[in-house]
Amino acid sequence: MSRTAPRVALVTGSTSGIGRAIAERLCSDGFEVAFHSRASVALGQELAAGHPGASYTQADLADEAQTRRLAAEVLQRHGRLDVLVNNAGISGRIPHDDMRAASPEVWRRLYDVNVIAPWLLITELRDALADSARTGRPGCVLNVSSHAGVRPRGASIPYASSKAALNHMTRLLAVSLAPDIRVNAIAPGLVDTPLTREWTTMQALWRERAPMGRAASPEDIAELASMMIASGYLTGEILMADGGYNLT
Repeated sequence: MSRTAPRVALVTGSTSGIGRAIAERLCSDGFEVAFHSRASVALGQELAAGHPGASYTQADLADEAQTRRLAAEVLQRHGRLDVLVNNAGISGRIPHDDMRAASPEVWRRLYDVNVIAPWLLITELRDALADSARTGRPGCVLNVSSHAGVRPRGASIPYASSKAALNHMTRLLAVSLAPDIRVNAIAPGLVDTPLTREWTTMQALWRERAPMGRAASPEDIAELASMMIASGYLTGEILMADGGYNLT
């Protein structure tokens, strides 16, 4: 691979919210970006068409075969991969004391997308990411986690547990894949998206308790992602990005 050729980044779940902000920031940083979504196909194709060298692939990450296909198609289209951003994830609000509602089916669904799919993508793309190190920079995996994976909070216990698992997987892989691949995670708190604008109680908590006095914007998280991806040294870190809410 040429040192001067554009670097390539796959960002899962990148047609809206945090994923879109990260993908568009990486385009601005000079990457060729592989956009992805489970649905929103027309929007994904539009986003790819609007950025030089970009592509779009549809895949349902709850399906193992589609997850493997996503990895294969990105490599076929771009011929290399330097950065993998595992942003796609699912949630669902279940009171923490409602244990029956947190059924085994809920646990399996959340783990399939939030833990197993990132593992599969890293596994399928490991060789390509390691090859990136030949250009003088390690390959990079960035997992988008949640503060719920660090603190006893979150939309549900299965969701928070899946993000805690993603965090620990991040640290384990940072050790086992070094030095050719760096592995880090961002753990956002509340982020302003169309969905969370309806979470008035949470919005009020962030205004009242977070030192920064507000929730994050997707662009705030994208700026941090850009910083972590740009580093050639940082690995094994879980960056809490909640405006200081965890301090209160």
